[in-house]
Amino acid sequence: ASDAGAAHARATAELAAGRADLEAVRERIAVASGDAGTVAARIYRLRDAEKRLDGAAIALAKDADARRAAEEATAGLRTALAESRFATTEDATAAVLMKARALEIERKVTAFDASEAGARAILAQEDVAGVALEPAADVDGTAAAHAAARGVASTATSEAAAAATCVQALEDRRDALLAALDALGPLADAADRAHALAELARGGAGNRRKIQLSSWVLAARLEQVAAAATVHLLRMSAGRYALVLHEEPASGRGKGNAGLGLRVHDGWTGEERDTSTLSGGESFFASLALALGLAETVSAEAGGLDLGTLFIDEGFGTLDEQTLDEVLGVLDALRDGGRAVGIVSHVAELKQRVPMQLTVEKAREGSRLTQGTATADL
Repeated sequence: ASDAGAAHARATAELAAGRADLEAVRERIAVASGDAGTVAARIYRLRDAEKRLDGAAIALAKDADARRAAEEATAGLRTALAESRFATTEDATAAVLMKARALEIERKVTAFDASEAGARAILAQEDVAGVALEPAADVDGTAAAHAAARGVASTATSEAAAAATCVQALEDRRDALLAALDALGPLADAADRAHALAELARGGAGNRRKIQLSSWVLAARLEQVAAAATVHLLRMSAGRYALVLHEEPASGRGKGNAGLGLRVHDGWTGEERDTSTLSGGESFFASLALALGLAETVSAEAGGLDLGTLFIDEGFGTLDEQTLDEVLGVLDALRDGGRAVGIVSHVAELKQRVPMQLTVEKAREGSRLTQGTATADL
C-alpha cells in the first residue's frame, strides 16, 4: 500500500507538471507567430505541428484517464477502509493487493511515463517550439483573399469560355470568307483596273501629265485648230507669230483646263509668250486666225463640207487705222477666195470700206433693216 501511495503521489505530481507544461504550450501556440513565406507553407507547418500536438494531447488524455482512475481508486480505497477493519491504506494494500493488480498498476504508470516522454519530445522539437515565436495566422484575411481569388478565377473562366465561343464562330466563318474573297478576286482585279483607268481619265494617279481625258481629246483638236490657224496668222503677221499648244499641267481649280492653253511663238525673238501680251490688232489677228482654223478643222471633220460664211462680231474698235487696213485686207482676201465675210460693228470707218451693208435703224415703232452700199453712203 505504501508503494501504491508513493506511485500515486508521483503520478499526481507528474500529471500536474504535465498539465502546467501543456497549458504553457497552449499559451505559446495561442500567441504563436511566424514567417512561413506563403499561406500554403504556413498551413503545412501548422498542420504538421497540429499532428504532433494531437499526439501529445492523446498522451495527456491517456494520462488524465489514468489520473481519474487513480483518483477513483483512492476514493474507493478510502471508502473501503472506512467500512473495513484496516486502519490505514498500507494495511489494506498489504492485505489484499495481488501480484496481478500490482503489475497492472505498474504497467499503467510505465505507459503514462512513456506518453509524457513522447509529449515532451514533441514539444522539444525546433519547429514546434518555434510556433510560439510566430505571429498568429490571419485566417479571416486569408479566407477573404481566397474568396476574392475564386471570384476573379470564375470571371476569367467565363470570359475565356465566351472568347472560345467567339473564336469557334470565327473559325466556322473563315472558310466561307476565304471562299467569298477568292470569288471576289477577279471582280476586285477588274475594279482595280477600272479605278486605275478612271484615275488616268480624270488626270489622277498614274497620269503623268495630270490632264483629264476630255481635256486631252480637246487638246488634240485644239492642236489641229492651232496648226490651221497658224497658217493664217503667219500670213497676217508677215511671218512673225505662230500659235502653239501650251500643255502645262494645271492644278487646283484649273485642273479641268489642263492642256487647253495657247501661247504665241514670236519668230522675231524665238521665244514663246502669253497671248495676253499681244496688242489689240495682234489679238484681233490671232482671234481671226483661230476662227478660220476652227472653220477649216470642222470642215475637214465633216467630210470636206465647206463653211463659206464667216461672221465677225465687233473687235474693230480696238484697231488703229493701219491695223484696220491690214485686217480689211485679210478679209478682202478671204472674200476673194470665195468666202462670204459678215462684219458686225459700230465703227464708222467700216461704213466706207464695206461694199454691201445692212443697217439696223431704231424707231419708236420698232427697229428695221435697210440695205445699202458704201458708195451710196459716200
